[in-house]
Amino acid sequence: MIKERAKALVNSWDAFLVVLLLLAIVYGSFRSPYFLTAFNFSALTRDLMEKAIMALPMTLIIIAGEIDLSVASVLGLTSVLLGVLWNAGIPLWLCIVIALLVGAIAGLLNGLLVTRLGLPSLVVTLGTLALYRGLAYVIIGDQAVSSFPADFTSFGFGSVPGTLIPWPFVVFVILALLFLALLHRSWVGRQIYAIGNNQEAARFAGIHVARIKLLLFVLSGLLAALAGIVFTSRFASARPDNALGFELDVVTIVLLGGVNIFGGRGTLIGVILSLFIIGALRNALGLTNISGDIQNIVVGILLIFSVLGPNVVQRIREALARRQMVAGGSPKKV
Repeated sequence: MIKERAKALVNSWDAFLVVLLLLAIVYGSFRSPYFLTAFNFSALTRDLMEKAIMALPMTLIIIAGEIDLSVASVLGLTSVLLGVLWNAGIPLWLCIVIALLVGAIAGLLNGLLVTRLGLPSLVVTLGTLALYRGLAYVIIGDQAVSSFPADFTSFGFGSVPGTLIPWPFVVFVILALLFLALLHRSWVGRQIYAIGNNQEAARFAGIHVARIKLLLFVLSGLLAALAGIVFTSRFASARPDNALGFELDVVTIVLLGGVNIFGGRGTLIGVILSLFIIGALRNALGLTNISGDIQNIVVGILLIFSVLGPNVVQRIREALARRQMVAGGSPKKV
């Protein structure tokens, strides 16, 4: 049994991601002497947290056979709302509550358009990507709000006392544990996989497909708003272009993590590994003064690979399985 488990681990996509992460670390250590330092890993982790938070619900949505491309725009919109409301003299705790509520409403709109009107989530969220970002510009224009209290901003770039662990990372770890339990240890997770594998069969099995999808979109909007609060705290600035283009990294993280773009397959462990692979690569390239445009090219290549890679591996496995069945079923020569 141990031998079979070891063989399954070696053949798994998660094992490949571990190797890829080690290669990214080796590459970074050769490219810069500052890469393998505690301070750099703290900075690397801090830079990933908004994408990490948004990747958690995105994983569930894609496993369910949908996608949400509006997450970065929801982040920008809620960041602007947080700044404008604070600038208007509203208590910060209430600003945060309102921002989270608006994020949930934005996700609810996405979910209603997908589940009630039957529109493709790709088209819907591509439209709301522009809509929410446009609303952010309408609300604040080209201005920015940066007069946040020190207690709020210290959460974004501060660390747990006595360590280099960023506070946002603590938030991510708590959320990741909750999502791991939800996806891999609960009936809800089993239903999400069933919906992604065969939506009609799931519906006939008594699963409330529309309700679950709607809740997933609301959850995505809510956590995008939370990411907006973290982003605003970290940079002490609320701007309409905050997190512009982050949706590319979030989708790449999820797909590179082994989640099937058509739904029904994937693990959160793979997504977490993928998160740090992309973070390590971006950090290593940044330390060697590689421009953001080149970094985006690398991420784009990883996005294409993330779609092709698991499918190629799956086809190879199926071909090997068929070959073994043919070999095992062939008559023995006397």
